[in-house]
Formats: sequence, C-alpha cells, structure tokens
Amino acid sequence: MQQKNLNMTHCHCRPPPIKKPKKLRIGYFSADFREHPVTRLMAKVFKVHDRSRFDVFGYAVAGSKFDTMQTKIAETFDKFKDVHGLSNQAIKETVHSDEIDIAIDLTGYTKDGRSGLFASRLAPIQINFLGYPGSMGADFMDYIVADPFLIPESYQTYYSEKIIYMPHSYQPQDDGLLMDHSEPSRFELGLPKDGFVFCAFNRSYKIDPQVFEIWMRLLKEKPNSVLWLVMSNKASKMNLIKQAQKQGVNAERLIFSEKVEHKKYLARFQQADLFLDTFIYNAGATASNALWAGLPVLTKSGKSYTSRMAGSLLNAIGLPELITTTDEEYESLALDLAQNREILNKIRNKLSRNIKTNPLFDTGRYTRNLELGFEMAYDRYLQGKGPEHLVVTDKNEP
Repeated sequence: MQQKNLNMTHCHCRPPPIKKPKKLRIGYFSADFREHPVTRLMAKVFKVHDRSRFDVFGYAVAGSKFDTMQTKIAETFDKFKDVHGLSNQAIKETVHSDEIDIAIDLTGYTKDGRSGLFASRLAPIQINFLGYPGSMGADFMDYIVADPFLIPESYQTYYSEKIIYMPHSYQPQDDGLLMDHSEPSRFELGLPKDGFVFCAFNRSYKIDPQVFEIWMRLLKEKPNSVLWLVMSNKASKMNLIKQAQKQGVNAERLIFSEKVEHKKYLARFQQADLFLDTFIYNAGATASNALWAGLPVLTKSGKSYTSRMAGSLLNAIGLPELITTTDEEYESLALDLAQNREILNKIRNKLSRNIKTNPLFDTGRYTRNLELGFEMAYDRYLQGKGPEHLVVTDKNEP
C-alpha cells in the first residue's frame, strides 16, 4: 500500500464532545470541483443533504479552469472555500476553525490530490470516498465507502480503512441528469443503420490485450457489427486499429467518436446495442451513464475494487445476469446477446423499468443512507470507540 508506512505526524484532534451536536459538520475536499466524473456523480448529493442534521462545507484544494459546473457546485454547499493557494498548514487551521466533524476526501491519490492534509488529521473522522478507486493504505484514513459486492467481507483484510457498507451501490448518482435528444442519428455518427453496435466508451488506458482480443473475436463472429469507441488520442486510435488488423478485423469496423459535452454524450449511448466493459479497470461513471441512458452493460468482475465497480451498479439496478466472472462466460454472453435480439430487448425493457424503481438512480435515498453511515461513524467516535466496519440498513426497505 502506497502510504501505509509513511512517517507522517498526526495532530491530536479535539476530544469527543459530551453530547452529539445538533448538526454534524461535514467537509468535502476535492481537486475536481469542475466538469469531472466525480463531481457530476456527487452534484445532487451535495444539494439534497439534510440541512436539519448537517452543515455541508466544500473545500477546493486545487485550482481549475473556471466552468459552469464549478459555479453550480459552489452554490450547493452551506460554505464553499477555495483553498488551493494555501499551504497544508493554513488549510488545516481553516478546517479546524470551521470545526469539521467528518472530513471526506473525494480525490485521494488522483491528480492534484492533497492527501498530506489528511495525514495531519483535519477532523475526528476521515473518509476515503469515490475519487480514488481503492484503499489509500494509510492509517490516517478511517473509513472507505463501499458496498457488499464491491468489497466482500472476505476482502476486508486488503483495505487499511474500515468499511461503511452502503445497502446497494457505493456509487452516488444524479437522478436529474439530462440528455440531448437532438443527438445525431446512427448514419451521422458513422454507425451501421441495421448492424449491431458494441459500445466500449471506457478510456483507452483501460483496454488491455486480453479484453481487446475478445472484442475482435466478437466482431468476427457477429456479421455487420462494429465496435464503437471514444477517441482518446491519435496514438491510441492507431494502436487499436493496428491490433485489430493483426487479428483479421478491418479497420472500418472500429468507429471512433470525438468527445462531446455531457448531455450529448449521454444521448449517444442510445444509438448502441450493448456496452462491453473492460476487466482490470471497469467502467465506473461511464457504466452508470450507459445504464441511465438505457444501454445494458456487460461486465466481468474480478477481485479488486476497480474490477468490481460495474458489478456493483448492475446489482443495484437489478441486472445481476449481466455480471460474469470468466473470459469465456463474458464472451459467450456477449455473443448470445448480439445474436438473439429478443433476449437483449427483454433486458433493455427490464433496465428501462428498473431505472424508475430500483435504488441505483434514487439520489435522495442514496443520500439518506450515506448520512446514516456518517452518523454511525460519528456515534462510535462520540462513545470513545475507534473505527469499525459499519453496515447501513436502507430505511426505505421494510
């Protein structure tokens, strides 16, 4: 683990109060309060937090190019502070002055993250959440937010954090996301009008030779099918085309689309037939985007956090039949769905129904459960107890 043995000095936090405060002060720390997948997932959660029980602070720990999302996000917090130009010590003093009870790291070891802040103990309770897909391996991080599929009980030993188990999926959603329904047709996107469209919109660094070989075999097995990819950069495009040709697949069957604004991006999923996930590093926000747009996602789950993300989402949307565990099972099911339109349509119809009824896309429900997890962690602290694995029971279930 990256920082398990780092010699960092912890400060002493204030002692537990005699009684629980009327409102808990929670602070979200992020380098990505802008147009970014984590911020899009969290946007409505910030907004719908129960203000009778929580004061919600946002701390921007990295500078970013101004965009409309940044303005939108800042307005959802009770207090929003841009602290990116301050030293770690100055930020720590600001946070201590704000008397934050729970500090939540939405960035971790990803770009521009400032984990050193948490090493100096910003709050009595510190939580690794969403931005970094895995354990931070650090004794200064008390909890990680997950779910029973993402981190099974038998995998707890591989995490330095104690786990706050959400009842459905670890991943929050914005159930008010809009799609641009004026998105171009298949013809305008360069897709076959009547052919089968396999969609793989994961970033190119997630595509390994193992999964790409399976995709190429699927194209050869399913006539008039194409693989639809996002154009990451020219180098990756040429490398993928070269690899496809080595495996006997014409370059014209790989369709690359340029990146577009998010509403148009969501609408594009509706032109595809099946989303093919990557193995070592699953789709996260991309998978939930596809599901929100009504596109079935086929995944293969492994043993790591990153290889179980899409499976978590599929469980929460009520489509566990799309979770496979071996290469052979993944390839076989993908081909079955491509060759049997009736079965695929049944899955699409089920997905369409479940979007409205299952817990994955219910932001209010998710937020209430997340808040319960925060309160459970704080109650242990109030009792003078250390972190422990916590299981949140969904209040919406009988």
